[in-house]
Amino acid sequence: MAHDLFEAARGAMKFAHAPYSKFPVGAAIRADDGKIYTGANIENLSFPQGWCAEPTAIGCMIMGGGKKIVEMAVIAEKLALCPPCGGCRQKISEFASADTKIYLCDEVGVQKTLTMNELLPFSFETEVLG
Repeated sequence: MAHDLFEAARGAMKFAHAPYSKFPVGAAIRADDGKIYTGANIENLSFPQGWCAEPTAIGCMIMGGGKKIVEMAVIAEKLALCPPCGGCRQKISEFASADTKIYLCDEVGVQKTLTMNELLPFSFETEVLG
C-alpha cells in the first residue's frame, strides 16, 4: 500500500523548484477521502520564504477536500530517508493522528516507517490547545 505513495512522492519531487539549495524533495499524502495528494519544495530567493514539500501536499489535500492525513511518504533526491523538518512535523501533526504512518524513502522505495508520535513526541495537540 505504501508503494503507491512512494511513487507519487517520487513523481512530485520532479516538480521541485530548488535552484538555491539544489535539494529537491517530494511528499505524498493518502488522505481520509482515499485520494493521494502530492507536493514538492518550492524555494524563493528571499529565504525563508519558500516552502517545503510536506506543507505543499497538505495545502493540496485541504484544497482537494481531504481533512486528515492517513499516511504520508517523503523522499529527497540527495538524502536517503530524509525526515520532515521540525516545522513540517508540527504542520503534519495538525492533520494527523499519533499513529499516522510516515514513510521515509530512498530512490528504490520505502525504507523506514515511523508513526507521527515517533516523529514528533510531545507535539502541540489541536484538541487540547485549539
